[in-house]
Amino acid sequence: MSSDELYRVKFSSSRNQRQQTPLNTSALHWQRQQYGYELDELLRRRLLASPAYVDRLEQEAVLAGHEGCVNCLEWTTDGLWLASGSDDFRVMIWDPFRKKRVHVISTKHLGNMFSVKFLPKHNNNIVATCAADKFIYVYDINHSNETLFSCNCHLMRAKRLAIAQDSPYIFWSAGEDGCILQLDMREPHHCRPEEGNGVRLLRLYNQVDGTTEAKCLAINPMRTEYLAVGANDPYARVYDRRKLPSSNGNDLSACVAYYAPGQIVKNITRNIVHESRAITYLTFNGNGTELLVNMGCEHIYRYDLNSAAPPVFYELPVFTSPVAHDEEVEVEQVKAPHRSRSLPSSIEVHKKQGNEFLENGKLVAAIDAYSAALAMYPQGEVLYLNRATALMRRGWFGDIYAALRDCHEALRLDPGYVKAHFRLARALLELHRPHDADKCLQAFIQRFPSFANNHGVLMLNKDIKENRRQSQNTEPPEPEPVAMDDGFRYMRLSDAEYELRSTARDYMQRYVGHCNITTDIKEANYLGSQGEFIAAGSDDGNFYIWEGGTGKIRAVYRADSAIVNCVQPHPSICMVATSGIDHDIKIWSPCAASAEERPNLVADVTRYVEDNQQKMRTDPFELNTRNTYCFNN
Repeated sequence: MSSDELYRVKFSSSRNQRQQTPLNTSALHWQRQQYGYELDELLRRRLLASPAYVDRLEQEAVLAGHEGCVNCLEWTTDGLWLASGSDDFRVMIWDPFRKKRVHVISTKHLGNMFSVKFLPKHNNNIVATCAADKFIYVYDINHSNETLFSCNCHLMRAKRLAIAQDSPYIFWSAGEDGCILQLDMREPHHCRPEEGNGVRLLRLYNQVDGTTEAKCLAINPMRTEYLAVGANDPYARVYDRRKLPSSNGNDLSACVAYYAPGQIVKNITRNIVHESRAITYLTFNGNGTELLVNMGCEHIYRYDLNSAAPPVFYELPVFTSPVAHDEEVEVEQVKAPHRSRSLPSSIEVHKKQGNEFLENGKLVAAIDAYSAALAMYPQGEVLYLNRATALMRRGWFGDIYAALRDCHEALRLDPGYVKAHFRLARALLELHRPHDADKCLQAFIQRFPSFANNHGVLMLNKDIKENRRQSQNTEPPEPEPVAMDDGFRYMRLSDAEYELRSTARDYMQRYVGHCNITTDIKEANYLGSQGEFIAAGSDDGNFYIWEGGTGKIRAVYRADSAIVNCVQPHPSICMVATSGIDHDIKIWSPCAASAEERPNLVADVTRYVEDNQQKMRTDPFELNTRNTYCFNN
């Protein structure tokens, strides 16, 4: 049965057995009255992210009225209204179903607005805002001439707000002064930042250094004591608010964990250069078990909070003896027989398609084909090895490390997989871990002595020795912290910060293709209650939708003349609101006549994706200059 079909759920008399047959959503509406919560939950999931609906998304409406870039969007919990905040200092409340503006708030802000939130349990009447002018305001949309609450405790731009559904009067803010504030509308508030009043929940600059900026934050919807913070570095931090000191908020014992992709963690040292990567947005999934992170100058990463672990670079499974195997895709100069477990015929089709793409240099398509096969058949070790080969040939940010992960999976399934072992050694070398690469290659020769004089093995051994020799001869002394002319500088990590970074937990899935280098407010969100799809904007004026499980791009839509920053899925139906540099908001719904009739659908996805990867290799100093221009305009 195709992924475009919906399903009927028939309950037996015991209501424990189900039979799947095609049924449309209208019939599901009818049956919900008979079968109660279980069917209601199924219906909600179908309405949110049915592939049949996602594959017919198209622009349904354009909401016009702002006179500046629209930097933030927020749905009400019931999804009836949408709020937008803009560089024109106004908040607009929209009824997207009637395509009508219902409220306008001319705020007191004097800087670009970065975040707007409906406070929960106030009948959609109370909104909080923050902006580049450092101020935070709260308004009643029915009486918007006066503020209900104001705060200017941040010393630099206020970037993001967060709320919790169980706290109707409390909300949180993240500022580029490195502070996280906890604000309670019920308490008298006096802005005296020099006194370090109790609203300062957390001070990142006390943990890292004085240039650390908080860029974004999120509250776990199911465990609201957990707070996630993104900063101007690649590490997503999760804190337990119950363990934070009430006075100065600088105790790292409240930090539950750091999260970062393995290619970031691979060569961490105590002395680091302040770099251009920053987390522009993060969010928990609906049941609070995952964290989705959009990283500037990099990709989007999805972390499993319950099972994430630090990255593994060199570790070999227990090995008994090699087994004769059938030949598969050639790995460099090493040719070894490999008899993989028999693949199901449907999986074999994907593998052969991937092999054909790989041989013709269509690496994006090859990786997608192998990923689709692995989503259906995760025990296919040859699929991991072939995908690793394609990833290493492509060589985009994080590809070598992703290939290393695939080699580990292939060896876990088959410890005697010769080519996976050899590929692992090569990946370690390309990750600039020559010591691990040498250990891996020597173990390879010990396990498979017949390959000791293989040309590919000899060449890799030579490369490893040369790399180690150069590293020893060119390794610079430990630098002292010093300011640099281009704005970058060395900083020395504290023992606690170094430990948290070096043990940062690795991702479960990554999403590649968009470009996030020009603004630091670019979002990424779950589309579907089970993470069926992931959606994010891009510097190329498009917004992207990925398959949640495979990481494959499902669709790309033209949504802005320049940059898409905001992509906010509706909370209960398949509808998406987007905005960016243009002065309007686009509403997207499954309104296309068919999957083939989508005028805003981008056809040449590969060209955009490859161009985006090239842009991300731009010199970091040029990026900083470009960012400054964009943020000030």
